[in-house]
Amino acid sequence: MSSSAGNPKAAVVTGYPVSGSNGAPPRRPFYPPPADAPPSRYETFFERRRRRRLMALGVVICLVLIAVVLLAGIIFSLIPDPRTPEFAVSSACVTGFNLSAQQQQLSASFDLNLTVHNPSHEVRIYYEHVTASVLYASDILSENTLAPFYQGTGETTVLRVRLVALGEYVNSNVVRGIESDRGRGDGAVGFNVRVLSLYRFRSWFLSTSWSTLSVYCDDVLIGFGNGTNAATTGYLLGSAPKKCVCDSRRC
Repeated sequence: MSSSAGNPKAAVVTGYPVSGSNGAPPRRPFYPPPADAPPSRYETFFERRRRRRLMALGVVICLVLIAVVLLAGIIFSLIPDPRTPEFAVSSACVTGFNLSAQQQQLSASFDLNLTVHNPSHEVRIYYEHVTASVLYASDILSENTLAPFYQGTGETTVLRVRLVALGEYVNSNVVRGIESDRGRGDGAVGFNVRVLSLYRFRSWFLSTSWSTLSVYCDDVLIGFGNGTNAATTGYLLGSAPKKCVCDSRRC
């Protein structure tokens, strides 16, 4: 009887099948993964057509955006830019000036030429309810209503304004101020001119609502010449027109 103890080279069986001389289990066979099936001719055609449609859509969107930007630029370049009219006192003459310090009364005729310029070359300006007044400091000496008028593009209009004060009561501060001014060497008295109006802009593309325009012509110097209170006639001093300042909701 043979025994495993007597044969040291005999293999020991553990219950697993033995393969080969080292007792390792057999290798599993290798199967490569299945290759993807080639796309059908139907799928390739529709994929190409989809890409072409997407490219065409992108080109159309780009062209539309470019057209919108160009159109917006053209529109904004054509929109007129309304600018506030420019006022100036081009000439002034005061006649029949008579100030009674004791009675605090003033009589005078103020004849003014107001130059109004429309600086815009695209819009027209309409004026209504126009009033003009002359003041000393903040006290109104005389005021008058002017006729409505219209200005074309780039047009300049001269308004002839006549303001008459006939025995107008003035307070003591006005009396002292005018007498002090007339007592100087050139006899220059600084008056203030105000113009109030409703105005609006109109063009082929623009039509605004009526707005209030206030024009301030401060310190319009009228020289009475002899430095005494006897002179009754005075003229605008300076060679250049006295420019005015506008105050409106569009300035």
